Amino acid sequence: MAHKAGFVNIIGKPNAGKSTLMNILVGEKLSIITSKAQTTRHRILGIVSSDEHQIVYSDTPGILTPHYKMHESMMKFVYTALSDADVLLLIIDVTSKDQLEDELMEKLKKSGSKIVVLLNKIDLIKPEELETTSAAWATLLPEAEIIPISALEKFNTDYLTKRIVALLPDSPAFYDKDQLTDRPEKFFVSEIIREKILINYDKEIPYSCEVYVESFKDEPTILKIRALIFVSRESQKGIIIGHQGSGLKRVGTQARIDIEKFFDKKVFLELFVKVKKDWRNNDYMLKQFGYEE
Repeated sequence: MAHKAGFVNIIGKPNAGKSTLMNILVGEKLSIITSKAQTTRHRILGIVSSDEHQIVYSDTPGILTPHYKMHESMMKFVYTALSDADVLLLIIDVTSKDQLEDELMEKLKKSGSKIVVLLNKIDLIKPEELETTSAAWATLLPEAEIIPISALEKFNTDYLTKRIVALLPDSPAFYDKDQLTDRPEKFFVSEIIREKILINYDKEIPYSCEVYVESFKDEPTILKIRALIFVSRESQKGIIIGHQGSGLKRVGTQARIDIEKFFDKKVFLELFVKVKKDWRNNDYMLKQFGYEE
């Protein structure tokens, strides 16, 4: 039997369940997950290999209307994912009325990729609603395969994996068989810290923050990490730090626990907050934060 390998890119609106699905399919928590929109800002690869195949999954930012240069860069990740996929997984939140833009639908139809429409969160709707939604997508994308799933409940995810393998082209592996992702260790540290900011702060604060790992020292018995949290305004700095440093300490403690789990090693984590006005429109800062492919 020929070896199969290919790129399987996951796209969809914010909060559709892309990151939850990615982590289930890969079997590791590579993408951070919160209930807030725009949790995923970068394109993250997760690689699953066996003797017979290699699936290179790609999680992408949620599809949005850009308001900052940062958003424009996020959408570039999405459009690149449309153009370089062997299989496109379009994940739809069946509880949401939010529609895909006409431009994106046209790009999907012209992508040349095999498309699988995943109707997610089906445990939250009635069977007749699922039937109606399924029929509507069959009309919109007649060439696509439609699969109902519940990523959170892991319903139909095993079947989805079988279908993905079946759709992969014959190809040698693209990465070493023991490789899990293309991202460096520092990236996952910054994402874990950012996840804790998303969880602990409301309104505009999480969206005004970016995390930069300034120092990552892997010593024999401990990881020593120094990370900077950038915010857009001085007032946001005070909110992040909190009364007598309580907010920053809470984020640091939660992040350290998860980083220790991720690396299976003791961690010493230092966090500092810096103000960089309008960093979301600053080309140099965006490049520093990795908003370019």
